[in-house]
Amino acid sequence: MTLETETVLDRRNLRRRVGLWRAAAIGAGALAVGALVTQIRGGSLGETNHIARVAIEGMITEDRDMLRLMKRLSESKQVQGVILFINSPGGTTTGGEALYEAVRDVAKTKPVVAQFGTVAASAAYITGLATDHIVARGNSITGSVGVLVQWPDLSVLLDKVGVKMNEIKSGPLKAVPSMFEPVSPEGRKLTEAMIAESQQWFLGLVKDRRGVVTQSIPGLEQGRIYSGREALQHKLVDAIGGEDVAVKYIEGRQKGAKDLKVLEWRPRRQADLSLWRVFTGAVASLFGITGEGAYQILNIEKGIAARMLDGLVSVWQPSEK
Repeated sequence: MTLETETVLDRRNLRRRVGLWRAAAIGAGALAVGALVTQIRGGSLGETNHIARVAIEGMITEDRDMLRLMKRLSESKQVQGVILFINSPGGTTTGGEALYEAVRDVAKTKPVVAQFGTVAASAAYITGLATDHIVARGNSITGSVGVLVQWPDLSVLLDKVGVKMNEIKSGPLKAVPSMFEPVSPEGRKLTEAMIAESQQWFLGLVKDRRGVVTQSIPGLEQGRIYSGREALQHKLVDAIGGEDVAVKYIEGRQKGAKDLKVLEWRPRRQADLSLWRVFTGAVASLFGITGEGAYQILNIEKGIAARMLDGLVSVWQPSEK
């Protein structure tokens, strides 16, 4: 074989390899664009009238992307009703407050139903209170009406290891409570007063939205949890069931809402719109990793953030003891 022939063959092989890579790049680009369009549209692009489903999952914080989504839902003429699938132990009290107000704005223009999943407690229950109708599974964990603030006391540990914290502050109640010193009687009294004020706000929401006397419901003001069946008995929820029950409620409230599709709406997150993130999501779908699996892979940072809640907290979780 001559040198010229080998050169021609090498060029042909190179063209084939370039062609394969080019085809793979075009395919990946098409998948990325398709996924990007799906994310940008939030479940609504090009669709006719439908019912929107929004998942409220994990720790609730003051999520500006989610608040913007609620505004889009309230303004959409295609959305005939909204189902909030809530599966969360709660989160920050201000996060629950912000989401409550946003959901109430949506409810001014169309019916909104909460569908509780495994757990919808504390700040998640605050979100449910904002809706027109609450549907829970019989074994959904709900309630936990209350507020708390927690901090470690490291003062004894610091004494043992020989570390002393130096501090200069403008007043005795500045930076109280602090993990570096035992709480003073004045500091404890101040913190308890703040918690009590927030608790009264939470109880006021329950009274106004559920039309109940909170003192008459066993354990409610003490922060206990209830199963869905117990919550129904105490009028903390309206019905037992799943999404089909939520859809029937919307159909009964909204003319022309019969036989509508239920479409998923998601917040438009900057991180979700990055090319790498969209491409990774598309590749995950090729391997059959979709839904919650892909969501968990692409949102590992949320698990870390959930451990770093600041401020007053309305959250429930089983004791580890």
